[in-house]
Amino acid sequence: MIRQAVEKDLHEILEIYNDAILNTTAIYTYDIQTLEDRKLWFQKKNEEGLPVLVFEENNEVLGFATFGPFRAWPAYKYTIEHSVYVHPNYRNHGVGTALMKEIIRIADKREYATLVAGIDGFNENSIKMHEKMGFEYSGTIKRAGFKFGKWLNLVFYQINLSGPKNPMDG
Repeated sequence: MIRQAVEKDLHEILEIYNDAILNTTAIYTYDIQTLEDRKLWFQKKNEEGLPVLVFEENNEVLGFATFGPFRAWPAYKYTIEHSVYVHPNYRNHGVGTALMKEIIRIADKREYATLVAGIDGFNENSIKMHEKMGFEYSGTIKRAGFKFGKWLNLVFYQINLSGPKNPMDG
């Protein structure tokens, strides 16, 4: 089941996120987060009306997804960037794909024009999933990060959505 996250999910969301920090190059940071960090993140997402979805099975959170602004300048208002993280025991079981489908559906319904994915260049599974879902390669920033003793390339993929019926400046 995919549903909107609630505060009691934050322990499991934190576990999934911190695992990604410690064991993958999906997140270009070094330090794990605290529960208080995740509470502030969740509060901000809620205040901004942004979705935080969880994939739940047998009362266990197997993954989560969200989206937010791509960049801070106003002309980017129709472009968002998503994040999808899956518990290590449930990767390659369709959890990420299901969450992505729902994120795309919500973004399209809210009339965003472009959904962006920033993916570590070594994350072939994520790249393949995005390509299967219709995302197109948009470019690479070489040596964008340094983690686990190696340089990391950040690849961008995007999918075009319906967009606003009447886009406007300002």
